[in-house]
Amino acid sequence: MHLFPLPSRWLSSPRILNPRNTKAAPSIALRWNSSFSADQFARLASRQSSKHQIYQSLSTDPYVNLSIEHFLLEHAPADSSILFLYINRPCVVIGRNQNPWLETNLRVLHNDRGAADNDPEGALYVRRRSGGGAVFHDEGNLNYSVISPRTTFTRNKHAEMVVRALHRVGATNTSVNDRHDIVMSLDGASTGGQSPQPRKVSGSAFKLTRYRALHHGTCLLDSPNINTLGSFLRSPARDYIKAKGVESVRSPVANVSSVFADASIPFGIQDVVASIMEEFAGLYQASPDAVRRAQRAYIHDPELYAGDDWVVGAVGEAQGYEEPEIKKGIDELRSLEWKYTQTPQFIFSTYPVEEDPRERPALPPSLPPSTRVFLRLKHGAIMESHISMSPDSSVASEQAVRAHEALKGRRLHEIQPTQWKEVLYEQLGAEEEAGTVEELARFIATKLGWV
Repeated sequence: MHLFPLPSRWLSSPRILNPRNTKAAPSIALRWNSSFSADQFARLASRQSSKHQIYQSLSTDPYVNLSIEHFLLEHAPADSSILFLYINRPCVVIGRNQNPWLETNLRVLHNDRGAADNDPEGALYVRRRSGGGAVFHDEGNLNYSVISPRTTFTRNKHAEMVVRALHRVGATNTSVNDRHDIVMSLDGASTGGQSPQPRKVSGSAFKLTRYRALHHGTCLLDSPNINTLGSFLRSPARDYIKAKGVESVRSPVANVSSVFADASIPFGIQDVVASIMEEFAGLYQASPDAVRRAQRAYIHDPELYAGDDWVVGAVGEAQGYEEPEIKKGIDELRSLEWKYTQTPQFIFSTYPVEEDPRERPALPPSLPPSTRVFLRLKHGAIMESHISMSPDSSVASEQAVRAHEALKGRRLHEIQPTQWKEVLYEQLGAEEEAGTVEELARFIATKLGWV
C-alpha cells in the first residue's frame, strides 16, 4: 500500500562540497544535492555537518520506525534539528513506564506470547522508549518526531509547529492546550447546539537526554478506526488493577479530516506532510532546496539526498534491518522482555485491599461468593498471591499457599489459559468442583488478556 503519491523525477546540480568529517561519520564524497543509497543513511545522519535532517518513512512497521527515531536521537550531531514523519500499521503504543494489562485490551491485539495467534494481521502491542500515555496508530494517523538541541527545547514548541501546519491546510480550529496536546474545537451545529468539549487530535511524548530532546506525537488525520479505537485501549482488568507508573488520560478524539467533510477538494495526508516540512524548515532555517527534496521523496526507488548542511529523503525497512544499531533496537522492541517485564509493580485483586480500597464488580455467578484472587507483580512476575475458593478460612488459606507455591516467580505473560487451569486444578481441585475451578481459570485468563 502506498501511503504517499508518486513524485516527479529529481534533478541534481554539479556543485562540489567538502563536508566536515567526524570520528562517528567517516568521509563521504558528496556532490551538491547528491543522491545516496539506503546503506549511506547512518553515515549521513551522523555526519557533523548534517545540521538539518528531514525524513519520511516508507515502512509501516512501528518497531522499525521507533528504532530509526532512536538511532537519530543517539547518533545525529548534538546541534542538529531533525524531522521524522511516519505512519504505522494498526497498533497500540504505550509509554515506557506503563502497564499493558491496564492500558490495552490484549485480547484483541496480535498475540505475541507464543500461543496460537488470534489474528496475524491484527493490531500490534508496542512499548516505546519515551514516556507518556497509550495511543492507537493506524493508516490515518500521522506520527511526527522532532529531535533538537535540549537547550532550545520547550514542550509546546513543536506542537505549535504542527498546529501552524494544520492551519496552512485549512484546519484553523486546531490549537495546543495546557497538556501540550493538539485539540480541535467543534461548532455547535455538529453537537446539537451545545457548547462542545474540544476533541483531541494529537498527543505528545518526550524523551530528554543530556544534550538532546525528542518530541514525538500523533496526529489523527483520517483514521478509519476513529469510532472504535477505544476498544483497543479499554482493558478488561481495569477495575481490578492498581499500578505504579504512568496512567493514560482519556480524552474524546476526532479526525482532522472531519473539518473538510463538505469541502470541494478532498483532504490529503500528503498535504499535511508537506505543510509540516515547510513549518519545520521555517522554525530551524533549513534550506528551501532541502524541503523540496524531502517533499518529493521517491517511493519505488527510495533515495537520500544531501547538501552541505542537510540530509533528506525516504527511509524504511532497508535502513532498519541493514544498519546494526537500528536492527538491535528493533530486536529489543520486539522482545517479550521489553514489552512485558519492563512493567512497573502492580496488583490485581478481585476484592478491596489496603492499597486499593475500591469496590469491585461482582464476580460471575458461576463462581462461589467466597472466591478471592490477589496477585502482586514486579517486572511482570508474580511475587505474592492469594487464590482461593473455599468459604472455610483455614481451607482457603491452605489453597492460597499451594497456589502461590505453583505461581511464585512466574511471568504473567507466559502463563497460558491451559496453564491457569492446570495450576488451579492441581492446587484447588481437591476441595472444589471441576466446573467452578475451570470457570475461575477462565475468569483470570479473560481479565489478564488471553481469552
